[in-house]
Parts: sequence; C-alpha cells; structure tokens
Amino acid sequence: MANSREALLQEFVDWATGHITGDEKGEAQIFLDRLFRAFGQKGSLDVGGTPELRIRKATEDGGGTAFADYVWKPIVVIEMKKRGTDLARHFRQAFDYWVRLVPNRPQYVVLCNFDEFWVYDFNHQIDSPKDKVKLADLAAGWGPLAFLFPTRELPTFGNDREKVTREAADRPALCFKTPTGRSKRRA
Repeated sequence: MANSREALLQEFVDWATGHITGDEKGEAQIFLDRLFRAFGQKGSLDVGGTPELRIRKATEDGGGTAFADYVWKPIVVIEMKKRGTDLARHFRQAFDYWVRLVPNRPQYVVLCNFDEFWVYDFNHQIDSPKDKVKLADLAAGWGPLAFLFPTRELPTFGNDREKVTREAADRPALCFKTPTGRSKRRA
C-alpha cells in the first residue's frame, strides 16, 4: 500500500512543504515535474508537455509574446504564481492563454500558487473554478486533478454548475414520471 495514490501524493505534499519556498521563476518547473510524478507519470516532459510555451499576445493587448508556465495539449495549461499570490487576479491571464492555444486547446486550466490549485474547465464554466484544492489536502482531495493520472480519468468537481443545473432540471421531470398512488379517473 506504500505506493497507493494517496501515499504518493502525500509524499509529494511533504516534499513540497519541506523544499519549496514558492518562488515562481526558480521552482515552478521542478514543482510541476514532481507533481506529475506523484500522479504516476514519468515526469512533466515525458507526457509531452512544454514548459514556458511561447504564446502570441493579442494585438489589442499590445502584441508580443507571453509565456505559459506549462502546456500539455490537449489536457491542461498550468499557470504558476508565487506563494501567497491571490489567484483570482490571474484569471484573465489564464483565460487568454487558453483562448490562444488553438488548435487542440487543452480542456483544463490550472492556476497554482504552490499552496492551492484552482481548476477550470472553460468549455463548461467560464466565471469560476470548477474546484479548488489546497496542497495540504491533495492526497485525499485529488479528484479535481484526476486528469493528471496516466489513466486519463475524468475529474470530480465540487463546483460543477452544469451538473447542478442538470440535476435541478431533472427533479421536476421525475415528479411527472413518478406514480402518485392515486387511482385514475374514468372518462
């Protein structure tokens, strides 16, 4: 059981807590590589991802080039920020990267400040993360990042507005389908 998912992820959490200070430029790539290994991958480069991918900025934003911290098409783009950074302030940057990563755009976008992962699926929910996972809770709460496993599992989200809306719409329909136990009137 020492190599269970939870054990490997807890080992990563312990390592990151002991070795990572949260410096974006100096530690993002090693942090991501170790994260991928904790999810059972050989490493962040081995899956075919690209660190510091150059992305052309929109001309209305002044043009030029920006650098996405990590892109693994068609799975995920990850944008790292230094420890303590308010990730809400970087939503627009992550969204802009996602928009420009065509063709074969990644399905998921992750903002991370070394202490927390905000997971987005812009194909289904634009205005808020589908879920947030604290680094300290990763071993037990890996569901939103399940797409990082080699088995390409579907993530499970706590803030899935599409699913909640669908379930709410299904409830009234169920009422009409459920027999009430009353006898039918004769015509």
